[in-house]
Amino acid sequence: MSVAFVPERLRGKAEVNQDTLQRLLEENDQLIRCIVEYQSKGHATDCVQYQHILHRNLIYLATIADATPPSTQKPVD
Repeated sequence: MSVAFVPERLRGKAEVNQDTLQRLLEENDQLIRCIVEYQSKGHATDCVQYQHILHRNLIYLATIADATPPSTQKPVD
């Protein structure tokens, strides 16, 4: 299951740290690879579930980025 999934009772209480963000990025990498593989084999409809997880992860990351004050964001190398 996606690391972005947080049970209702824990929502808003989880601490976002670099390990969590790195795991999400790695998971997204794997999801994209899986989606591309399914699509290249002509099984585009079979990858919809992975697209939903990827979408959820991306929305979660965007929400974190939007909520992070600019002074605490690290510059991109």
